[in-house]
Amino acid sequence: MTMNRPRILVVDDEPPLRELVMVTLGDAFVCDEAGDGDTALARLEESRYDLVMLDVMMPGTSGTDVLRHMREDDELRDVPVVVMSAWQSPQDVASALEAGADRFLAKPFRIDELGSMVRALVGRSG
Repeated sequence: MTMNRPRILVVDDEPPLRELVMVTLGDAFVCDEAGDGDTALARLEESRYDLVMLDVMMPGTSGTDVLRHMREDDELRDVPVVVMSAWQSPQDVASALEAGADRFLAKPFRIDELGSMVRALVGRSG
């Protein structure tokens, strides 16, 4: 039964936030995690995902760099991406969307908001 569940990659340098997202989505989705952009890029090369939840500000390779890489890669360009960030000015949101994000989720976020956004994007792509 696990094979049929959509796969999500949760990328954030804060372990508690990754855990919250994975616990929230774990019943309906198979969730993998990455604590930085370099690990995220490696996971994206190894496996196919139906959605990526991506923090912007991380040490090393930023979420924006990961997103740009995804949008330039033929295999990854159509994978939906939700950018998660505590930075939420109109310019921050516009920057994430211009880089190729499908949605912007401001931290802190409500659990129901997370669930409905993920279900809508995975349903759209699948």
